[in-house]
Amino acid sequence: MPRLKDKVAVVTGASKGIGAGIAERFGAEGAKVVVNYSSDRAGADRVVNKIKQAGGEAVAVQADVSKKQDIDRLFAETKKAFGKLDILVNNAGVYEFKSLEEIDEPHFRRIFDINVLGLLNATQSAVKQMNGSGAIVNVSSVAGTTPPPNASVYSATKGAVDVITRSLAQELGARKIRINALSPGFTLTEGVDVAAADPAFREYAISRTPLGRAGVPEDIAKTAVFLASDDSGWITGENILVGGGARM
Repeated sequence: MPRLKDKVAVVTGASKGIGAGIAERFGAEGAKVVVNYSSDRAGADRVVNKIKQAGGEAVAVQADVSKKQDIDRLFAETKKAFGKLDILVNNAGVYEFKSLEEIDEPHFRRIFDINVLGLLNATQSAVKQMNGSGAIVNVSSVAGTTPPPNASVYSATKGAVDVITRSLAQELGARKIRINALSPGFTLTEGVDVAAADPAFREYAISRTPLGRAGVPEDIAKTAVFLASDDSGWITGENILVGGGARM
């Protein structure tokens, strides 16, 4: 039996990359999926069509996770489309490296507003619709615990995601809502095209990965299904590293 049969899931930032991979896998596992996007409507529609062509149900809903009014609309549309909510995947995020000398306020605000405030906005709205139980999966990064150089702001946001996950697990446990994080290592997506195109960086990243290759969205999606399903029903407040053993 599909592991997410009859569940309703919202996946933020799901028009491409890891988010798209998670949304498609959720659909294959029987979930009804809300594919959130900020600006890439065409990408979100492609993900929805893939889910539908495979026999699943999905809708695309635009929302900038850093804006509370957008998030309120996202979950209102979720309820309108499917009547309930069981799973939230906080995947929306931005990835930008800058040296200390290059860091400025717009860089800091943009990354924290989306990666941290956006996660909190979505979680606040989601738990209001999770009636009696639910599962939340936060997409973090190995950079949260082993940050590379020139990534202090990005890595700080992922460290915040890890701490928020542990704290909210204690708050939400009494409401039967589980919240866990997964931390990808070097994963080939549209978001790391520049890094992937740099042979030296790619060689470095793979050299730090015991399993000897870069990850792909499907690698991450399999773990997201586990954390969203009853298979992980006795797990909350944890962070699973999904990077082929990489500590970067």
